[in-house]
Amino acid sequence: MTAPLASPPAPGVHAAPLKVFVRGLRLQAEVGVYDHEHGRLQPLLVEVELQIAGAGFDHIADTVNYETVRDRAKALAAAGHWKLIETFAERLAYALIDDPRVQAVRVRVEKPEALHPDAAAAGVEISLERA
Repeated sequence: MTAPLASPPAPGVHAAPLKVFVRGLRLQAEVGVYDHEHGRLQPLLVEVELQIAGAGFDHIADTVNYETVRDRAKALAAAGHWKLIETFAERLAYALIDDPRVQAVRVRVEKPEALHPDAAAAGVEISLERA
């Protein structure tokens, strides 16, 4: 049985873009510029926020599946050695905004062991939006 539809919005009300997010995605990746970082996996924490334009999100095809975000991030992490998490974040952002439903994307990547024990994490954040 389909849930009943809500009443139409009041005059002058419009929907802001839907935000789809994945927070705290834990990955293992070979990343870093230092010799001791080559040939070993390190943890990364990834956060992604997508803005999806439109309304009437009744079907999974109307939006971006969380699993797509996870799978793209995991594929990049498994793709080989990344010298910089900046590059990793940028590639993930471009892979996600390649979906025409995505109007903007924000990707944050944290490297929890980068400054241990002095800091909980160090990282980068990149945002892209369609013109």
